[in-house]
Amino acid sequence: MREGGSMMRIGGVTLNVVDRGAGVPVLLLHGFPDSCALWRDVIPALVAGGCRAIAPDLRGFGDSDAPPRVAAYALDAILGDVIGLLDALGVARVHVVGHDWGAVVGWFLAARHPGRVASFVAVSVGHPAAFRRAGLEQKLRSWYVLGFQVRAFPELTLRAGNFALLRAMTSRHPENERWIADLSRPGRLSAGLAWYRANFGRLLTASVPPVRVPVLGIWSPGDLALAEDQMTGSQRFVEGVFRYERIEDVSHWIPLDAAGRLASLVLEWVAPHARPRPASPSSADPATAATASRGPGSATAQSSSRRRAASE
Repeated sequence: MREGGSMMRIGGVTLNVVDRGAGVPVLLLHGFPDSCALWRDVIPALVAGGCRAIAPDLRGFGDSDAPPRVAAYALDAILGDVIGLLDALGVARVHVVGHDWGAVVGWFLAARHPGRVASFVAVSVGHPAAFRRAGLEQKLRSWYVLGFQVRAFPELTLRAGNFALLRAMTSRHPENERWIADLSRPGRLSAGLAWYRANFGRLLTASVPPVRVPVLGIWSPGDLALAEDQMTGSQRFVEGVFRYERIEDVSHWIPLDAAGRLASLVLEWVAPHARPRPASPSSADPATAATASRGPGSATAQSSSRRRAASE
């Protein structure tokens, strides 16, 4: 399902990477059961707005390698892929946009490698600690994650009846035919589920450092898997600018259902944080923390009429 990307050897895996445009670099990270195709309608708008859009197929998805061992999908390995990709592309600092598992990777990237992250847009998924502390509604919506922990049985049930369960879980989203074609390839469904199996326990217990880069959280009421409080509660774990936006009348797949609106929000968000700053690939950027510490009065004043407080 190649989207016109280039194959790049990063560490021990080969990743398919779409790299379009020039200007402010924006890294787009997808989740399950997607690929870089998730961003196909977002990328042209970002490029037209003066950005360089970088969208890899993360390991296990799309045309990238799919290692057979569950341990290969631990977050540390994924973060290594992302940092290695930025190094290979010569990108010192980048604005990160992540959806679903891509948002989880983005939270860890922003927390542990702030010198590489200019700002972060979390789409659908909030900070891991906010997710853990979310109420009963979120816990009930996460039932399927527990089911995915069992080996082999989820693969059998998801494939049954031409992926009837997947179609039901995704409310028969139009993207299903693409997802099913991808997941029907040998080893690919297990690779996608390995993300849940390798990281479930860690997400329940991991200590994530405070996020000091500016963060924009975006959530949609049509999301059947994620409750609003796990996103709004993320403000407690961001030391600096945090802005929250709702996109109405769309499903969990905001980049597919509301690509234009999402691209507009990203371009608006990136603009005040796009000033060049010196960066060290191996250490945190003090200027980033200084910008974040100035709070909403700097980066969000222009959009205060649209901003929703996370305490709502």
